[in-house]
Amino acid sequence: MKNLIIIFSILVFSTYINAQSKKEKEKEEAVMKPEKNDDGEWELTVIDTQFDYFLNAIAKPISQYSESYLKNRNTFLVTEWNSYYTSGRYRNIIESMIDYDPKEKYGIKFEYKLYQVFAYVQWQYGLRMSGLGGSDIMRR
Repeated sequence: MKNLIIIFSILVFSTYINAQSKKEKEKEEAVMKPEKNDDGEWELTVIDTQFDYFLNAIAKPISQYSESYLKNRNTFLVTEWNSYYTSGRYRNIIESMIDYDPKEKYGIKFEYKLYQVFAYVQWQYGLRMSGLGGSDIMRR
């Protein structure tokens, strides 16, 4: 009987350790990293089917922003996003961290698209982020 309890304890402990290591691997893999395309431009891929509709019909056009404005806002918004992710808030919306280097020159197209991801999340899911104002979402 003692041997059975010891074997059972070892099995439970090893299962617990294995589950913990899987969670750590999942967290490590859940990072969105910008990548360069074949032309050498930074690219951001958004898989949500409604995002293209939002970008074309609802979001303000790229001409309404300067690259420096977008970079400043994105720096703040990425920090806010990543803090939500690490704290576990909004788990049903925020599923990964964003690897964003404010010193890197991504270009206005990338900065615009990243900024619109935050605007889209606010528009689609109602997640209010401090770095976005109401006028940043809708065209006037």
